[in-house]
Amino acid sequence: MNELETRTQPVRTDFVDQPHAYDPVTQPQLFQSVIRKRFFAFIVDAIIIGILWAIAAVVVAILGVITLGLAWLLFGLIFPVVGLGYNALTIGGPNSATVGQRMMGLEVRMWYGGKVSPLVAAFHALLFWLSLVIFIPILLWCFFDQRKRCLHDILAGVVVINRP
Repeated sequence: MNELETRTQPVRTDFVDQPHAYDPVTQPQLFQSVIRKRFFAFIVDAIIIGILWAIAAVVVAILGVITLGLAWLLFGLIFPVVGLGYNALTIGGPNSATVGQRMMGLEVRMWYGGKVSPLVAAFHALLFWLSLVIFIPILLWCFFDQRKRCLHDILAGVVVINRP
């Protein structure tokens, strides 16, 4: 290969070769009390999502009357759209945290340090809600993980830290 060909070759970096951006050994302050704070943040967010669900249900009910029952078919979409949308807009937004997480001083980041995209945030929420429905002990993984991550955090590639 000549010099021009070597300069135009893409540089390949594997995520496997990259270290985690947040190290619990050198940055323990990022992980102190995260589990407790996440629990209280969840309660706040569950209340907010419940209120949003109720508002959406009333809107769909009113639209159902106006459309002679046609909009009532949307009732099945209210729960996933509101729940996943809330997380996509808040965690995937500029603050990188839900309202409850912001109140508790938490932030959600990608494991390599980047911001979470709305799609990853929605996927993370989907994994969380499935873990609540399917197998609650999945959430207990955080007690054994150095970075205090649950299995749905690991699968989504995110880490919840104290806001630096």
